[in-house]
Parts: sequence; C-alpha cells; structure tokens
Amino acid sequence: MRINGIGFWARVALLFLIRSGRSTASLSIMVITAVAALIFLSALAVGVNDAMLRNTIGLFSGHISGHKLAASVVPEDLMVDGVEGVLKRVCLPGVVTRGNLDKPLMMCAVDPRRESAMTALPKKIVAGSYLQSGTAQVLISRPIAEELGIHVGNVLQFRSPALAGFLELTVTGIYQTNIDQLDHGVAFCPLFLLPMRDLTWSAAVFLQRGQDTRDIIAAYRQQWPESYQFDSWEMLMPDLRQLIDLQYISMAIVIFLVFGVVAVGIACSFVIFIIKNIREYGIMKAMGVTTTEMSILIVLKVALMNIIACGVGLLIGLLAVWGIAASGGLDITALTSHNRYFSVSGIIYPRLTVFSLLAPPATALCFSLIAATWPAVLLARKKAAEIIRMI
Repeated sequence: MRINGIGFWARVALLFLIRSGRSTASLSIMVITAVAALIFLSALAVGVNDAMLRNTIGLFSGHISGHKLAASVVPEDLMVDGVEGVLKRVCLPGVVTRGNLDKPLMMCAVDPRRESAMTALPKKIVAGSYLQSGTAQVLISRPIAEELGIHVGNVLQFRSPALAGFLELTVTGIYQTNIDQLDHGVAFCPLFLLPMRDLTWSAAVFLQRGQDTRDIIAAYRQQWPESYQFDSWEMLMPDLRQLIDLQYISMAIVIFLVFGVVAVGIACSFVIFIIKNIREYGIMKAMGVTTTEMSILIVLKVALMNIIACGVGLLIGLLAVWGIAASGGLDITALTSHNRYFSVSGIIYPRLTVFSLLAPPATALCFSLIAATWPAVLLARKKAAEIIRMI
C-alpha cells in the first residue's frame, strides 16, 4: 500500500471523520445550514430584482424604447430574434379642456388590445375601465381627474398644434400607478384617432426572458445606422440598475461575512479535535509520517467534510427555492404598496442563477481550506517527541 498516495490519505481522513461522528455531524450541520440559507437568500434577492424589473418594465415602458420612428417603419420591422413584442405609440403635446379648466399634457395614442396583452397598465384602473378599440375614449390619471374635477363618462376636448381641429373624448377610466411620469401630464386614447400618416411614433420593445438589451439595440443600429435612437431600460432608469447592482453587492458581502465566521468556527473546532487526539498524531509522526503528509491529512479532513456538507446544503437550498416558487411565491404586497418598483405586484418568486447556486458552497469550500491552515500549521510545528511528552 502506498501511504504517500492521495487516495490513501483521503481514505484515512474519511475514517477519521466517521470515527468522530458526533463532532463531524455538529460541524456539518453548521455548514449545511449556512449553505442552504444563503442559497435561498441569494435566490430571493434575484427574485426581488426580477420583481422590480418586471413591475417597472411590464407596467408600460418595455425593455427598449425607440424614439421618433418614421411612419414608414412598422412594428414588424423591429421584431428581430429575441423580441417578444413591439407596441406602437404616438404621443402629442396638447391641452385638454373641460368647461373653463385647461390642463396641458401629453396625449399618448395606443393600441388598446395589444397594450392590454403586453402591459400591466390596465390593472391600475381605479375607476371605470380600460380603453376599447374603435371608440373615442380617453384614459386619464387620478391626479389629473381630481385637478379638473373629472369623472368617468365626462367628455373632454383635446387640442394639439399637430391636429387640424380638436378631439372630443369620453373618459372611460381613471388610473393610478404611483409613478410620477405616468400620473402627471399623460393621458391615453386609441391609436386610430390620430392621423398616423404624418406623425412619428415611439416603440416599446418587450424582450424574451434572458435576452440582453445590448444585442437587440445592436441589431437595430445595424438595420438603421444613425437614423433612430433606441434606449434600453438601463439607460432610462439608472436608479433601478444601481439598485439591482446594490442587491448583488450586498448579497456577496453577506456570503463573505457568514462563511468567514463559519470558517473561524471550523478552524477552532479542528484545533480542539487535534489537541483531543494529539496522541494519535504523535504516534503517526513517530512512525515516519512527514509534515507534508500530516498537513494533507488535515486539509483532506476539512475538505471532505465541507464537500459533503455543501452538497447536502445545496440540495436543501434547491428544495426550499423550488417549494416557495411552486407554491406561488412570497407575497410582500403589504410591505411594498407605496414602492414604485412594486406598483403592479408584490409577489416575489425566488430564482436560482449560477451565482446564487454556486457562490455559497464555493465560498464555504474556499474558507474551509483556509481554516484548515491553522490546525495543519499547529501539527507541523510540533516534533513527535514534543507531542508524546504532551500526553
């Protein structure tokens, strides 16, 4: 038998762990708990990011906004690979009038059927109903309605320099999103009411899951070099981008700190084990086991225990994430009702990514190997005679 082979020392390390069953189990439970909890927390953080992005983009804006597109360009021209849908909108500055009251605003003409299918704005109706195709209707926000004293069923007039005359519109619904850009200075009407032939339009582009906005914008720029401007949600909402990045940084710091503490605990525990069994290590040294082989044995013991514990913790974390997601997610609506990034839904679905799945066990393993250094150095500095005299 080659006692200097790595397989031999791995088998010896495994036997040491089995023999110290209760101590090994106690340390393993600590690692299992930390890995499982941090995998779940990481998946939850990803779920929070998903919810903020889903609420913000899905409410109205889309992943990419196209500006001042010519009337000759049609939404189908923007349907490149990775795009789920494109909404056409024509926005005109003007004034709405009711009686003696005027309110300057931006009238945004939309396709009611497609908007209902792809955005969450219809869910934010607080009175009346959403727009219907083929009727002269207008959808206004609650702040504007209160300012003008408007109720569902009232008739408004809309004037704009781009129109020859004025539009007479019936208020079909009142909405509230708690987002300033939508609640102040914007109203919506069906697309057919505006003369489309002479007007430029804006596009709201919705992407398939996991699609990178940069790839789609690059495809548009290749198709229309320097003709039109396309902005991603990262460019239009840098505060949301920073908030998502902050979540990842915070989670990385938490993982680092937790496993730093766990590693100190593991190192202390193994030092106690070694002192408790110092006689066996002294006999092994007296039999000719070298310092390198002794260090390998210690490192293998720590590594084996952590690999097994991380595997179990990873499995528990996976089951916890799957269980919560399958049961309908975590509803935190009561805590986010006034948060604009949760204006549509407060339900969070934990989601596993490569980072959330592998960062906790990988960090645990790295810290455990570092923790193994202390007991390995402790044995390496002792000679066999010194160890035996300590017994």
